[in-house]
Amino acid sequence: MGVKPYNDYLYIMYPNQRNRRLRKSPAIRQLVSEYQLSANDLLLPLFITSGKQVKEPISAMPGCYRWSLDLLEEEIKAVWDLGIKAVLLFVKVEDELKDNEGTEALNPEGLMQRAIRTIKKVVPEIVVMTDVALDPYSSYGHDGIVEKGVILNDVTVEVLCKMALSHAQSGADFVAPSDMMDGRILKIRTALEAARWTDTGIMSYSAKYASSFYGPFREALDSAPGFGDKRTYQMDPANRLEAHTETLRDIEEGADIVMVKPGLAYLDIIRDLRDQVDVPIAAYQVSGEYAMLKAAAERGWLEHDAVMMEQLLAFKRAGANMIATYHAKEAAQLLL
Repeated sequence: MGVKPYNDYLYIMYPNQRNRRLRKSPAIRQLVSEYQLSANDLLLPLFITSGKQVKEPISAMPGCYRWSLDLLEEEIKAVWDLGIKAVLLFVKVEDELKDNEGTEALNPEGLMQRAIRTIKKVVPEIVVMTDVALDPYSSYGHDGIVEKGVILNDVTVEVLCKMALSHAQSGADFVAPSDMMDGRILKIRTALEAARWTDTGIMSYSAKYASSFYGPFREALDSAPGFGDKRTYQMDPANRLEAHTETLRDIEEGADIVMVKPGLAYLDIIRDLRDQVDVPIAAYQVSGEYAMLKAAAERGWLEHDAVMMEQLLAFKRAGANMIATYHAKEAAQLLL
């Protein structure tokens, strides 16, 4: 028996499957792409401030602004024209209106309530989501009522219920509790049902970590904690299984959408939850993640748009249905 030529062995051993066949042109790559990003996936966080004709730059978040209500009207029209379907609202409250009880949060003529009505008047179809937490209203900068240095859970939840009702009455489509108090989803859902706001949804910050990525956001709202930190109610970054517990509990209590925050440093949590739950998952690309890319791109170290889109696609690949990101307008423009 003769020995087979070397080339015959090479032919038999070499794989018949060449993965590069599916990568050789843009059209083929798009045809076999597993995940797609669109403007429909994006939530735009917006910062609202008092006054008139105010478009105030946020120094730590280049390209982001605090908007007064009169200028907010044109901004909302522009956002809608880009194909962005939802906004997530935060308000910067004047210091003289802050106290330990969140009194201003319940004002039917408060900044948040007026912002909701303004947006719904201009673009009724856009989805308005509202932050429900006391830190913007708190003289202590914490997400709950403080007593002797302790953030109280149950009394805070009672205020959050009234706050959520006030937002629903003003026209919010979803309330978004970001406070991480225990049991607040059940209480808010019950309050909304009892008041017959049955169509108002809840997007719960279910897995919100005590992260160091929030610095620029706290500058934007002047809401940094006045003492200590938020580790007694936000999650430990070391914990993974706890995210499962928190999220399942929120779903059982009535959450329609659950959120993981921050995003990029917690893609594993998004993936875990996607494998475990069937409700929509939101990821929040937070201010520190946004600011890092802006700073690196400004120095020429990274190509801004390419990295931005790669990051947003990573959220989709991890399993997020929607992404709250300060890049939303920039990304939507590229996706047109």
